[in-house]
Amino acid sequence: MKLSDFNYNLVKKNIPKYPVSPRDKAKLLVVNKETGGIESKVFSNVIDHLESGDVLVVNESRVIQARLYGRKEKTNAKIEVFLLRELNTTEWIWDVIVDPARKVRIGNKIYFEDGMWCEVIDNTTSRGRTVRFNKPNVLEIIEKIGLTPLPPYIKRDSEPGDRENYQTVYAKVDGSVAAPTAGLHFTNRLLEKIKKKGVEIAPIILHIGLGTFRDVEVEDLTKHRMDSEYFHVPRSSVEIINKAISNQKKVVVVGTSTVRALESSVTAEGFARENRGWTDKFIYPPYDFKITKKLITNFHNPQSTLIMLVCAFGGTELTMKAYKRALKEGYRMLSYGDAMMVE
Repeated sequence: MKLSDFNYNLVKKNIPKYPVSPRDKAKLLVVNKETGGIESKVFSNVIDHLESGDVLVVNESRVIQARLYGRKEKTNAKIEVFLLRELNTTEWIWDVIVDPARKVRIGNKIYFEDGMWCEVIDNTTSRGRTVRFNKPNVLEIIEKIGLTPLPPYIKRDSEPGDRENYQTVYAKVDGSVAAPTAGLHFTNRLLEKIKKKGVEIAPIILHIGLGTFRDVEVEDLTKHRMDSEYFHVPRSSVEIINKAISNQKKVVVVGTSTVRALESSVTAEGFARENRGWTDKFIYPPYDFKITKKLITNFHNPQSTLIMLVCAFGGTELTMKAYKRALKEGYRMLSYGDAMMVE
């Protein structure tokens, strides 16, 4: 497969700046792999595609308020500091991206609200820096002073409402700098209905990094390297998933991040296994999915690693046909857009 196989014409009018309210009233395009059928529904109809004994696997990673604005010591220049990941919990060291990068050198201090500041201790990339904060409770403080890290294609500043909108209702564990967007459509009420139908929920963690927005720059996909992201597939969820597999029930996976964590945690016999660590798994066609039987996902950028994973699951021809249909029917694309279910 080549990069150009995953291209389609995405225009600005199809990229919403705000989500649908309530969440589960977004559109849902249902794609049937066996028949090739494509059907337009509402997201709350997802329950009709789940059966008692099935399991719904979700990513309960929580988006942190990763975008900070501070002032550089002495010059008072305004600097954006975008938190990527915590490197050392005892010394409060983080990987960050700074802007404008030319003004930020090793040894510089940047001051924020709430008496917090950081010192630059290393350069990592042209815009990347390693910084040490002066306080241990960084995550707690950024909840107050930080801004929601909206994706670069949502052309507006973040607003207070994004703190809730750009977060799944089941988010629990801090660590992502981009939302697991397929999960944004679930409401607590819909999840309760799903549970009452006899479907078990199995949470996992994959902390989504900025690499999710990074362009693929090679035509030969075998040469593309994914950024590593931390994940955890806990024993409690493994037991739920494996019970469903043993009973020949469906494992329905919410989002490409969840798929990557699961498919990084498979036994030789095709069961899930407890696992934690860092994964750079890149899934593109052809790929033999071991655990995922149905996929709920959003509509993704052309030529992105995310659309490649969906094509690997649904078949490239059928998936791209579904995208064409979605655009024709005015579906909303990307993070605050509509959803797709491939079964």
